[in-house]
Amino acid sequence: MRVLVTGATGHLGSAVVPELLSHGHEVVGLARSENSAAKLKEQGAEVHLGDLDDLAGLTAVSSTVDGVIHLAFKHDLMITGDFEGAIEADLAAIAALADGLAGSGKPFVGTTGTLMTIGTVDRTATEDDPAGQNPRGKAENAVLALAERGIRSSVVRLPPTVHSDLDKHGFIRLLIATARQHGKSGYLGDGGNRWPAGHTLDAARLYRLALEQAPAGSRLNAVGDEGVPFREIAEVIGRHLDVPVVQIPDAEAAAHFGFLASVVPLDNPTSAKLTRERVGWEPVGPGLIADLDAGHYFQD
Repeated sequence: MRVLVTGATGHLGSAVVPELLSHGHEVVGLARSENSAAKLKEQGAEVHLGDLDDLAGLTAVSSTVDGVIHLAFKHDLMITGDFEGAIEADLAAIAALADGLAGSGKPFVGTTGTLMTIGTVDRTATEDDPAGQNPRGKAENAVLALAERGIRSSVVRLPPTVHSDLDKHGFIRLLIATARQHGKSGYLGDGGNRWPAGHTLDAARLYRLALEQAPAGSRLNAVGDEGVPFREIAEVIGRHLDVPVVQIPDAEAAAHFGFLASVVPLDNPTSAKLTRERVGWEPVGPGLIADLDAGHYFQD
């Protein structure tokens, strides 16, 4: 297939593009700068210069390919507090990309997350759990609804920790930076709340499998570790930084964790059993704790 990949030079894109190329697909990567374009060309991909705001351009290029993998998201807006703006931009981009595929039966693979989509359901969440009533859930529902427009749409739900040496800006990096800044590695409550995790290369393989075979309307969970207790994450960070591991009082959560204070205490155990069955995916990368203990996250 000739596949358009948005976010092609980001954390996930840097693994998805070579995964696709190594399995015989052609890649057209969306690039916002000449520097990003050069990186894609070095990998053997074509380049479409543009961004998520160029809606007409997104429709035009999607009409020329055999499928789309949508990875891009305006994380900069989310971090600065304009989460709603990032969501609206994502929804507009999804609609524009879909306009180029409508009625074709071609695949569209979107991206959401387990933590901000499924949320807490008082048990281990599965692929059959619909998106909750939250902003990120809007994107998931928008992608799945594309099946009604003759598009083979599916969604890959990413865990909050997609980890590897390719991860330069994710939650784990932020937690490590927070521990360095405050001289202590913290958790909230008893730290028993669980975060699912997955390796970057495993996630990249799942995107390819979704592109190739996921049925229309599929939800897929890119989860290797179903749920790592948050205190264990804090303990590994503390050990590698040689700082104490402490319970942060609820009243000090915002001062310590910043914008992560609302997500740090969430309990989000998530299964990928149905994903394995639906597309034959099997995670093989190291788990989160083993990857942290490998040390690359702590190298300056």
